[in-house]
Amino acid sequence: MTHHGTRVRPLTEADVPRLLELNHAAVPAVNDIDAGEMGALIGAAALAAGVVRGGHPDAREGELLGFVLALAPGADYASENYRWFSQRGDRFLYVDRIVVGEGHRGEGLGPRLYDAVFVEARARGAAEVDCEVNVEPPNPGSLAFHARLGFEEVGRQSTKGGSVVVALLAKPTS
Repeated sequence: MTHHGTRVRPLTEADVPRLLELNHAAVPAVNDIDAGEMGALIGAAALAAGVVRGGHPDAREGELLGFVLALAPGADYASENYRWFSQRGDRFLYVDRIVVGEGHRGEGLGPRLYDAVFVEARARGAAEVDCEVNVEPPNPGSLAFHARLGFEEVGRQSTKGGSVVVALLAKPTS
């Protein structure tokens, strides 16, 4: 898909080094994972997509500027937050992580990735797209971003032995 000079494309194993770089720079907004975990997530994902922009002054042609990994119901995934949504229903697409490189935030790349998520969710007959955002440690930028996109809080939970509290968010696909 192309939109205003950006293109969303499927992720591959060859993208793992850049995905790890982007992911690591976004910690603690997302949890840090290693190459094996990233590869497994790509394999389990219903949607594993990256956004690239050709000719961007700060990016090599085709360089990944951001990515999203989303899972459908029934995935073999141990995330506490994914399990929470799985217990709530089976017509969802769960965004495990969406990351946009620090130098490219505010350029519309996050909404562009979410466009791809909603296309995939509708194609799968999902009633909603789900995700979580940290409230402890706080992530006010992501909470505001998701609110602007129309996500609403449907619950909260403490994870990682109480060291993290998340707002569980959902947005209908229709």
